[in-house]
Amino acid sequence: MSNVSEYARLPAPSPEQGLNRYMQDIRKFPMLEPEQEYMLAKRWVDHEDTDAAHQMVTSHLRLAAKIAMGYRGYGLPQAEVISEANVGLMQAVKRFDPEKGFRLATYAMWWIRASIQEYVLRSWSMVKLGTTSAQKKLFFNLRKAKNRIGALEEGDLRPENVERIAHDLGVTEAEVVSMNRRLSGGDASLNATVGSDGEGTMQWQDWLEDESADQAGDYEKRDELETRRELLTEAMDVLNDREKDILVQRRLQDKPITLEDLSGQYSVSRERIRQIEVRAFEKLQERMRSLANEKGMLENA
Repeated sequence: MSNVSEYARLPAPSPEQGLNRYMQDIRKFPMLEPEQEYMLAKRWVDHEDTDAAHQMVTSHLRLAAKIAMGYRGYGLPQAEVISEANVGLMQAVKRFDPEKGFRLATYAMWWIRASIQEYVLRSWSMVKLGTTSAQKKLFFNLRKAKNRIGALEEGDLRPENVERIAHDLGVTEAEVVSMNRRLSGGDASLNATVGSDGEGTMQWQDWLEDESADQAGDYEKRDELETRRELLTEAMDVLNDREKDILVQRRLQDKPITLEDLSGQYSVSRERIRQIEVRAFEKLQERMRSLANEKGMLENA
């Protein structure tokens, strides 16, 4: 299921159309019962049935739109945010495994948020490549942190509030001050008009993000995943070529190869392949723990 071909079949939000019309359009797609979802997912996994994938995507467009609404606080075109959410949804459907025992919505939420967050970071000129995990956390959580301590004043924060936010979010006080000034846009008031979206004049306060959305939590999970991948890549050097090949084909592919097929490739018994796989996995785990300890990451390994 390519993004281009599948996306062309979806309702597309646009400023001209208006979000109310888009929301009405996507409500016509029925929600799926667990059994329906499972059968559609099996059709996609086993036969790459694009019609099945399309049904799974369209039945979750409302979920993507709801999550996208949680990112209104960044002043970006809502139609584009929803479009990015839909791209993430399609990536989730493409990778969804119905045999894991959970619903597509649970799995798709991560992909949808990840896609939106990448768009937000690309779009905001203040967030450059190389931004640290802590700065990303600050970017996505400063408003929430200010609300939590009642720091609702416009302009610069009071020193005691800067100190507390910096401590809570694990960044420097200078970073808090700088980010607050950038996000505040100088002396702009939350009641200031930001134009029209085709459905009436909007104010900055109407764009505040959904407080229930845990954007920073998602970024922490993604950063942890990236760290684990780097650790895994480095640790693979402990394996010889045969061990590495068997482990990759058995445990690190979307569709693992069977013991029978590998036994044919290496001209050994299935039991011997299984033994090599288990031993390789044990060696890899031991090496990853060692590397994590060396890097001071043992609690995350």
